[in-house]
Amino acid sequence: MDLGLNGKVVLITGGSKGIGRQTGLTFLREGARVALVARNPEDLQKAKDLLMGEVPGADVLTISADLQHEADAQEAVRQTVQHFGKIDILINCAGAAPGGLLLDLTEEDWDFALGLKFRGYLRMAKATIPQFLKQKHGVIVNVIGNDGVKPSWWELTGTAVNAADLAVMEALANQYGNENIRINSVNPGPVDTGRWATLTEAYARDMGISIEEANDAAAKSMPFGRIATAQEVADVVVFLASERASFVHNAALTIDGGQMKAILDRKQQRLTAAEKAAAE
Repeated sequence: MDLGLNGKVVLITGGSKGIGRQTGLTFLREGARVALVARNPEDLQKAKDLLMGEVPGADVLTISADLQHEADAQEAVRQTVQHFGKIDILINCAGAAPGGLLLDLTEEDWDFALGLKFRGYLRMAKATIPQFLKQKHGVIVNVIGNDGVKPSWWELTGTAVNAADLAVMEALANQYGNENIRINSVNPGPVDTGRWATLTEAYARDMGISIEEANDAAAKSMPFGRIATAQEVADVVVFLASERASFVHNAALTIDGGQMKAILDRKQQRLTAAEKAAAE
């Protein structure tokens, strides 16, 4: 299937690792031109080398920017337009919210989560939409996370910022749809990237279990018995950004293999076990 992406310009935040990098590679394989945005210049160079090794002759721009600052978001858009002449697609994929319990989370934890995963997405939309209005077209796909639709008390900051991202992007889709700007979001569950180990450690800590038990619980929460690959998420993101999804707008697609989060709720498990013991 021709996705109609040949020659399109794609700006990807969080593009140096994980889902963002794999999404960049997938766009390049479809003939798109890609700008990768991340904070660390060395990570960006490694990502560029990897992508160009996979797709020789690919047109890849790297931009070092901290999206906790509006000026950096604006500069990322400026450099992309300067290099490519336009931006057709924005992929918001930068930022992670630290796991944690309400009584343990600090003000700094909340500031960090809201500053990048929520306000970073807004900053990039604010920086990019004027260019889309000038061009009279544009696409935004937000990589958010299933905590926003399947809340977790052990991942409270993620639950909050993901829900906020979904609500605001739905509002923006209502505002800009008639300007030929499509806005959609995807909600991955657990994904096999470098960040997965950090999430597992936080879950194990908060539940008082071992890393092995945490990984086992995660696998059991998935009907397929495994977590997703970055490529499985990237494929959906690229499709939603493509011409083949031209009538998909204001949608939020969950990509979590049907994860059953109740299996991860150790408090609920203990209550259930106690109830069974009492019944016996």
